[in-house]
Amino acid sequence: MVKIDHRFVNPGRIAATGGRRLIFPARLSRSFMPTARLRTSTASSASRAPAARGIPAKASADSTSVDERVYAAVSKALLSGKLRPGTPLRERALAEALGCTRGAIRKVLARLGMEKRLVLEHNRGAFVPNPSIEDMRGIYRARRIVEAGVVATLFGQLSREQGAALRKHVQAEQRAFKEGRREDAIRLAGEFHLLLARMTGSEELLSYLQRLVANTELYKALYDSAEAASCAPREHEQIIEALSAASLARALSVALGHLDELEQRVIAGAGAAQQAPDLASLFATGGW
Repeated sequence: MVKIDHRFVNPGRIAATGGRRLIFPARLSRSFMPTARLRTSTASSASRAPAARGIPAKASADSTSVDERVYAAVSKALLSGKLRPGTPLRERALAEALGCTRGAIRKVLARLGMEKRLVLEHNRGAFVPNPSIEDMRGIYRARRIVEAGVVATLFGQLSREQGAALRKHVQAEQRAFKEGRREDAIRLAGEFHLLLARMTGSEELLSYLQRLVANTELYKALYDSAEAASCAPREHEQIIEALSAASLARALSVALGHLDELEQRVIAGAGAAQQAPDLASLFATGGW
């Protein structure tokens, strides 16, 4: 016979076990109840979790897609050369043109500012860079120093697969020029040098060169003529050949000569763009 302490009896909580009637203490019987409720609650939460998690994930993916679309559009416009130095990029106008929020525009402008493709001024907004001649010379000087190291590292070390990848990239450059896709041609020309840097295996070097190339791509878009820029694929082919030839001095001469020629064209174009018109010659023809 089971002895019952009536102080703990909760009438009605009875279980039939082995033919005997056992009365569980109230405080003991209560200890069983939360377990069932906890399991029910946990199962219910688990069934709801995927839906709850799915909404933010989709929203995040959509936001990333919009950001990348806007980034690609603004980058393409910059490389097209149609945005002149000093042009302001207004958030409202861009948001209306690209069918997105001003918040998305703001994030993209900040990203392009970090990449030095735009100038961001506090309380004024974003502007297409208007670099000085000295600024541009400094960037090209840095590129020569860095890319001399890239050439020295890769000289005589290119694998057959790497050589094939470089030649395939040059073919893409050639197609872009032939099809009149100037912004793609400028982007691909810059990416050729980044591909070489990536083959060195140094992420730090690649990251630094990416910032330099971003600047010089914009200089080309602003100041280099489409006709002159068409020589880039041919010069890139010469660099590939020189990397596999017998002379490191020759390879350095080809690679650095390529940058020298590009700098000279850009500086000449910038000088012509910044030159004030000769008012005497302008008004001498009459007809005003």
